[in-house]
Amino acid sequence: MKLLALDTSSEGCSAALLVDGELTERFEVASRGHTRLLMPMVRSLLSGQGLAPVDLDALAFACGPGSFTGLRIATGVVQGMAWGLELPVVPVSSLEAVAFGAIEAFDAREGDAIAVAFDARMGEVYWGCYEIRRGFPRLMGKERVCPPSAVRLEGDSGRWLGAGPGWQFRSDMPSDVTEQMAMVEPDLLLRASWVARLAESALADGRTVPASQAQPVYIRDEVAWKKLPGRA
Repeated sequence: MKLLALDTSSEGCSAALLVDGELTERFEVASRGHTRLLMPMVRSLLSGQGLAPVDLDALAFACGPGSFTGLRIATGVVQGMAWGLELPVVPVSSLEAVAFGAIEAFDAREGDAIAVAFDARMGEVYWGCYEIRRGFPRLMGKERVCPPSAVRLEGDSGRWLGAGPGWQFRSDMPSDVTEQMAMVEPDLLLRASWVARLAESALADGRTVPASQAQPVYIRDEVAWKKLPGRA
């Protein structure tokens, strides 16, 4: 199985290629320039394995939440390739992907829980709580956007871990949330390799969509639009 995964949802820009269980990745931190960086990464990964786009079996991408502009870059590339090559697509939650990466970063164990926070701008964070089950993060409750003061923990876990850039607002979060964190890592940026591993599991379960349904997930697209100056 040959799967290409992309992420442009945050400051990190990355692409990962999973070929029969072996993973290679290109990653670069760049606040801008994702459009310029992404396709050279894809070409480098494919050529490094002696492959062409027609050899791929599936595509995956971090579908959000995250930077509105960044999400549209990866979505556009994935949609174009999926239509042209007639490939299935696996959309992967950006929050879930960071939760997956946090498992290794924290050496987390079965039953631990990970609270992922991204900076959503406008004084808000994207927030999701995940419990580790069989080596993968399982969403508890719903992913949401809210002020840091309104975040809450979902489920009943023995050990909580915090991950993602939104944890820079830790001082604004409720004390009953922050005091439960055994460890916090605010510098954990999403990587396409984590997207690829989650997509591999989704593919095995047949959880794919056609190109037309490979859409970004903004969580608050309508809310953000209404908050712009001059909008009702």
